[in-house]
Amino acid sequence: MKELIKKLTETFGPSGQESKVVELIKKELEGFVDEMFVDSMGNLIAHKKGPGQKILLSAHMDEIGFMVTHIEKEGFLRFTNIGYHIPYTLKGFRVIFENGVVGVIDSHNVDNPNDLKLDKMFIDIGAKDKEEAEKMVKIGDVCGFYNPTLISGNRVIGNSMDDRIGCAVLIKVAQELKSSPNDVYYVFSVQEEVGLRGAKTSAYRINPNMGIAIDVTPTGDTPEGKKLNVKLGGGAAIKVKDGSMITHPAIKNFMIDIAEQNDIPYQMEVLPSGGTDAGAIHLTKEGIPSGTISIPCRYVHSPSEMIDLDDVDACVKLLRCILNEDISKIFS
Repeated sequence: MKELIKKLTETFGPSGQESKVVELIKKELEGFVDEMFVDSMGNLIAHKKGPGQKILLSAHMDEIGFMVTHIEKEGFLRFTNIGYHIPYTLKGFRVIFENGVVGVIDSHNVDNPNDLKLDKMFIDIGAKDKEEAEKMVKIGDVCGFYNPTLISGNRVIGNSMDDRIGCAVLIKVAQELKSSPNDVYYVFSVQEEVGLRGAKTSAYRINPNMGIAIDVTPTGDTPEGKKLNVKLGGGAAIKVKDGSMITHPAIKNFMIDIAEQNDIPYQMEVLPSGGTDAGAIHLTKEGIPSGTISIPCRYVHSPSEMIDLDDVDACVKLLRCILNEDISKIFS
């Protein structure tokens, strides 16, 4: 799992540029599913055939990033966001473009960090002027954080845990699940960070009886942090609500029962804002009962997101146990 997480989190893949992640995941799933295909949006859909109802499991492949909007005469790059960023966390961090060009984010001088906005920031790729910079990158080129993934004991720190760690959970479950009474679709979705777009189209195509998103969630366990119930090392987080969805009560209770029956550590997640792929899945067609299993993550949407391997293991076990149950019983 450590090696898989490192490979996934260090692979280039901002929203709309997920193809390298697709190829990596396809290699990991070869031989463990009955069929795989990439749809017209770019979602990777892996199907494990079963006799029962359809269940869609979704983890998004994309990470937050930046897009070049203008090149200054001195060679500095102006940029816009892809996904949500907190500007004051960006100064001094490195970014990498798909062609391998590396840059450093910096900004104008501001007296108050709250006044720091993206339009006051730039990327320095080491070009001496605009002409040299234009040989290295073009307007519209995309970059993401360039930060090696570090493993310190049970904690893993990297720049795209959101949501490559969810992808790792799905891959591990697919590798371990020999069979299921359900018809299982593993969806590795695109463009979640810019509007849950891949989940929306894949759910429409598959039209499952139930959907589960696997994503990260912020914690409340840092000094004077937000008052959230979730903590690193506390187990799988079963979502009650977030900004995009209120979990179907039957699914929430089913997840709790499965966790308790199998002695899987879990915690309840109530997130005031934000959302996951389940927010799009549950509104598809006539409505699809949906829930979310979350991996606790500190410093979400920063270059150094942190997770705990015990929580990852709990999420894998919970999801695998869910798939061993006939989901038609949940609503009977």
